[in-house]
Amino acid sequence: MSACHLKKLNAPLKEALERLEIVTPTPFQKKSISKIKSGANFYGIAPEGAGKTTAMIISTIQKLKSEAYMDAPRALIYVKDKESALALEEKFKAFTRYMDLRIYCAYDEQNIDHQKDDIYYGMDIVIATPSRINKLFSITGIHLGELQLLILEDAEILVKRSFNQDIYRITQSINKCQYLVFAESWDARLEKLQDTFMTNAVKVTIKETSS
Repeated sequence: MSACHLKKLNAPLKEALERLEIVTPTPFQKKSISKIKSGANFYGIAPEGAGKTTAMIISTIQKLKSEAYMDAPRALIYVKDKESALALEEKFKAFTRYMDLRIYCAYDEQNIDHQKDDIYYGMDIVIATPSRINKLFSITGIHLGELQLLILEDAEILVKRSFNQDIYRITQSINKCQYLVFAESWDARLEKLQDTFMTNAVKVTIKETSS
């Protein structure tokens, strides 16, 4: 992306954008990426096709400086189901092909002991369903001491499925972290997140995609 909003991205990320031929940011990306980069907690509300996932991927890679570091995850991403987890993992890997960032996808059908071992040996980004994160956390299978980003994708679906308590439990074990919430539409239950961990959050809302 050559837009002025994104000129301060790190070199490996700029290379990935050029390689993937992502040239012009969407209106949602123009409004959101700089706000996320500032370190603020963030709500991004926009319809499918607005570029939410790409904005999230860019912001995560930028925050992690496009490189592996230590062993504990620095980004934890909640998704609604196995299919979403696998799809997001594939999208991340398209961006990180020439980076050493380690990305891991966890969902219920996998062997939890294997998952615990995989994460223990070193991951930077963990993408997982709420129930699987909760189980891993219960058996000390994921260390949150280095976490910099906690992200909810399809958040309006996650809160409707009553995963709030699982998510709250995780946030109570995190000392300092930036929280990003992405949804296609606003749900009153999303506002309740501000009472626990979305303090002083900024909000970007795009009601329709550009034609």
